[in-house]
Amino acid sequence: MARKTEAKPGGPVSGHPPKWVEPQLTHLVDEAPAGPDWIHEIKYDGYRMHARIDGGDVRLLTRTGLDWSHRYRHTINALRLLPVMSAYLDGELCAVRPDGITSFSRLQAAMDEGRTDDLVFFAFDLLYLDGENTASLPLLERKERLQSLLARDMDGVRFSEHVLGDGPLFREHACRLALEGAISKRIDRAYAPGDRGLWVKSKCLNREEFVVVGWTDPTGSRPHIGSLLLGYYTNDRAMHYAGRVGTGITVAELKRLARRLKPLQASEMPLDIAPPRESRFGSPLELARVHWVRPELVVEVTYLSWTEDNLLRQVSYQGEREDKPARDVVRAIPYPERHRGKGRRRH
Repeated sequence: MARKTEAKPGGPVSGHPPKWVEPQLTHLVDEAPAGPDWIHEIKYDGYRMHARIDGGDVRLLTRTGLDWSHRYRHTINALRLLPVMSAYLDGELCAVRPDGITSFSRLQAAMDEGRTDDLVFFAFDLLYLDGENTASLPLLERKERLQSLLARDMDGVRFSEHVLGDGPLFREHACRLALEGAISKRIDRAYAPGDRGLWVKSKCLNREEFVVVGWTDPTGSRPHIGSLLLGYYTNDRAMHYAGRVGTGITVAELKRLARRLKPLQASEMPLDIAPPRESRFGSPLELARVHWVRPELVVEVTYLSWTEDNLLRQVSYQGEREDKPARDVVRAIPYPERHRGKGRRRH
């Protein structure tokens, strides 16, 4: 386990970069701030990492200061090619899909399978460079130096681009591209380890209707219903599993939904494509604990994004849509090639 030593911006400068700097953090806001005092970056879906370069000694440190260098040898070798004697970079280690969007599920799969050579370290801050403690400089100056450092194309290390001003428009474009959201930072401030006040994040949430295909029993003190299982029709009228929702449902609504769903109970799964085995309800054991229903009740939810296995992420219940027939809940399948050979289709 790595020893953790906090570096204080503006403190004494030695010939070596700090051992570890507590990361500056963000807090959640509803909208990215507007105005010329902010820059805006893509919110990546990966692991927050610091890269420490001290001559030939290159390390990747987690947000808590643990040394994970042995896990990412390709990234370490890429960082060794930077034209510096010593440096300390803040960034995010990510897996990138073919469409350029970062994917946490791909990152986890790469780690599980030992396939980390294709990961990318997106560097967005520079805290130390060749004997100078740059963390005390204004953010925009730090970014300019970092961009110069990463001027040439490198395999495995990239500069995190930013846009100056007009945060709402930046976030709008990020959401249209199905990204996680935006990170917004004051251009004139020094790096503040552990601080949550100067950097903000605004996420992209989607809103859509789904058909209820089942429910699970409650656990703990939760009454009536655990989670609602959601589905949708595709253009060929096949019913697919979309994931589950339990967040955002009041006790009164849980009771009402239980009354609505119990008369709809069905002995067979209404899905034409069974949930993927890696999902929460994809195993035979978990499927045995589900109460299936006839696909008649429609609900509306908000969600952050879809996984590569076509499951909803960070889902929150908004209410029942009694004005929309279940047969009208149709959507195209994202990543259709991933459905080939997956699941079980009923005939």
